[in-house]
Amino acid sequence: MSMRQMTDIAAALIPDFDLTAHNTMALRARSRFGVMIDQPTLLPALFDHAAAQNLPVRVLGGGSNVVLAPEYDGITALLTLPGRKIIDQTIQGTLIEAAAGETWHDFVQWTVDQRLGGLENLALIPGTVGAAPVQNIGAYGAELADIFHSLSAYDRATGATLTFGKDECAFGYRDSIFKHHPNRYVVLAVRFALPATWTPNLGFAGLSDLAGSAEISPRAVMDRVIALRTSKLPDWRETPNAGSFFQNPIVTTAEADPILSEFPSAPCYPQSDGRAKLSAGWLIEKSGLKGYRLGPAGISERHALVLVNHGGAQQADIAALASHIKQTVQARFGVTLHEEPIFL
Repeated sequence: MSMRQMTDIAAALIPDFDLTAHNTMALRARSRFGVMIDQPTLLPALFDHAAAQNLPVRVLGGGSNVVLAPEYDGITALLTLPGRKIIDQTIQGTLIEAAAGETWHDFVQWTVDQRLGGLENLALIPGTVGAAPVQNIGAYGAELADIFHSLSAYDRATGATLTFGKDECAFGYRDSIFKHHPNRYVVLAVRFALPATWTPNLGFAGLSDLAGSAEISPRAVMDRVIALRTSKLPDWRETPNAGSFFQNPIVTTAEADPILSEFPSAPCYPQSDGRAKLSAGWLIEKSGLKGYRLGPAGISERHALVLVNHGGAQQADIAALASHIKQTVQARFGVTLHEEPIFL
């Protein structure tokens, strides 16, 4: 690493950096320093400079899956790495890549514009490409792991750039190895293997009626997903939120049976290991909390799974509301909810 890179990083640091516009909950938050990282070569210099100044560093993408504290005494690096491309296209399928700073939804739209199918069910999920594998994002019967090929990541512990295949990412339900090592790896680029012969994924409610359409295509599915999400979920740009705030709980049959006995039509999805996945949003709504408000934080009146900032909320307000929801659902149904966003 050159002295110039170190100097460039030091000069690029923005003191008293306001993060209010860099998290989708619009929580009031500031960082001692902020910096934009638009090329991977800046990362070693950033971490070396931070170490020399004894400052911690955290990396953010679109700020869509985090609940930020009001103050961070360190450097917040916003990853803005650009780029997307088709790497290879054969009779077996198409391999594509997007840099970590690309907006996820824009990338999905780009694949559809290229007449490529496979990502359309994941349209309109907020955030960046780099954050997507960390959470193993999913929606409308699909998840990122279904079409994931590999990714490149910078290892802060060794300074090396590593390649992770699907097995090495240890994907689970809204989970990956990166969630368990949150301060070690910085995702740089993600690759997806899209099928040569596209088969629409229409198993989720709201999509099945497309099966009989003569115009079925990745674009038709994407447009329907966008329409469904828009009708059900508040736009974070208008009503600040972090999307689905709780994971759908996976419970034993002994935990699910009392609920199904009382509510036979309750959403319940059998899992391969014999357990059942319940709907967190349904549990919250049936607990009487839809539209509930606690100070400046509240639960959306449009969808019980979405926590919103009504104006001026901070991390403590969101934490208090989340705690109240978990306690209420536990008392009503005996089910423990777990947050999806990460509290930083």
